[in-house]
Amino acid sequence: MRKADMKRMYRIKNYKKKSRFLSFVLMLFAFMMLFSPVNAKAATGESFVYEGYTYDFFGNVLEAPAAFQYERSIDERNMGGIKLQGIDDVCCSSDGRIFLTDTLSGRVNVVDENGNYINSIKAIKDAAGKMVIDDAKKQIVLKAPEGTFVHEKNNELYIADPEGQQIVVLNLDDYSYKRVIRKPDGMTGATQFKPSKIAVDDADRIFAVVQSSYEGILEMSADGNFIGYYGVNKPSVNLVEYFWKSLATDAQKEQMKKTFAPAFNNIEVDGEGFIMAVTYDSAANDKVFRLNSKGENVLRQEGNVKVRGDLRSSLKDRQSEFVDIAVSDYGTYAVIDRTRGRVFIYDFDGNLLNAFGSLGNLKGQFKAPSGIAWLGDKLVVTDQTLSCAYILAPSKFGTAMLRASEEYYNGRWDDALVYFNEAVDLNANYEVAYEGIGKNYLMKDDYKKAMYYFKLGNSRAYYSKAYYGYRGEQLRKFFPLIAIIVVVLLGMLFWSEAKRSFKKKGGN
Repeated sequence: MRKADMKRMYRIKNYKKKSRFLSFVLMLFAFMMLFSPVNAKAATGESFVYEGYTYDFFGNVLEAPAAFQYERSIDERNMGGIKLQGIDDVCCSSDGRIFLTDTLSGRVNVVDENGNYINSIKAIKDAAGKMVIDDAKKQIVLKAPEGTFVHEKNNELYIADPEGQQIVVLNLDDYSYKRVIRKPDGMTGATQFKPSKIAVDDADRIFAVVQSSYEGILEMSADGNFIGYYGVNKPSVNLVEYFWKSLATDAQKEQMKKTFAPAFNNIEVDGEGFIMAVTYDSAANDKVFRLNSKGENVLRQEGNVKVRGDLRSSLKDRQSEFVDIAVSDYGTYAVIDRTRGRVFIYDFDGNLLNAFGSLGNLKGQFKAPSGIAWLGDKLVVTDQTLSCAYILAPSKFGTAMLRASEEYYNGRWDDALVYFNEAVDLNANYEVAYEGIGKNYLMKDDYKKAMYYFKLGNSRAYYSKAYYGYRGEQLRKFFPLIAIIVVVLLGMLFWSEAKRSFKKKGGN
């Protein structure tokens, strides 16, 4: 064999050895990355961070930092031996207690702000710790509660139990019996008394969402007397169906499918006493409601997109389906979407502040989100399938976002400006913050700066307002000069006409 061939074979052999060694190193590196502590930590959810986004004026997705991050879970390990079978609703008290409604086990479990077990409510007891017996000589117990509400004004806890056809009212301090509300006398309509979700306003009026009711929200007085139905949810109009019904005979109309008003899914009371509600019925015109005393929807929707959650990219995409709503004292509200496991946060004006969350298997992700509530500045989100609740803490960006919204709502414009600027520093694409800065300058009559920030925020309506103000300001500024120019021009015109007239008379 020639020497050159031997060298070539040696090089090929050496190359194969190096290739095998390199492949081994790459496989070892991949194996280490897969089972490294960093990934193990991420898999447990301890370092899980959501991806956030908003929409611009044209409906395009704008990436943004997530406003909230996973902090901790509340599950059976926190319950002191109490088995969780599913959590359908959640509410919080001002002192940090969290009330988790477990429908399948027929309990309302109480934990503190850190998720530590406090109590579990099943059989109702009086202040002395004795079982409570009703007028029918039966023990009062929760059968399948679906909703709770903390009424701080009267220090009461309301529990809606549709299976037991009752609303149980307890003392908020020791969870002792105060009263039970059953079907009111004189209650009209086809709706059965099966209260599913509940809210109480500052006038002590009780509002209950009744299962499958198309007559509206059931309204009662503090002692449980029937007042009426409130806030009927208007269905959307199907033009094709309407056309055929207009041509049909009375007999044919009887055979056609009737159009019922969509049912509400959950309700809450905001800081001004308005009832806020959500629905995921596809036949509804609106998905989120802020109902005034007449039951009319007065929800403000001044943002780039309507308050409907995700924008569908195609007809095959499902709409967002809101199952619960949580409202802060300063008008900012969060809704939970069961379709994609998203949390949407809106300010009082209806601007989408942030959207985050997803369906999945990591801690912080959802399978079947069922409830949401504010715990101070934190959010508590429950999952029916996972039988747990997540406590979500605001990120640095989320804190700036919430503080800006709060200060603006309370009329502290300069303080809001500080937080809006902080939010822009953390997210240069944040159009809501640019609009907020623009509003601050607009209220100070600094129209030029307001126009600049409204342009950055793609806020066309407010840009027009700032432009009109700037135009008026410039007209007032240059009015004397403009008036002088107009007078001079008019004088020159009159002089020219007079001179020409004089020449004509002289010529004759």
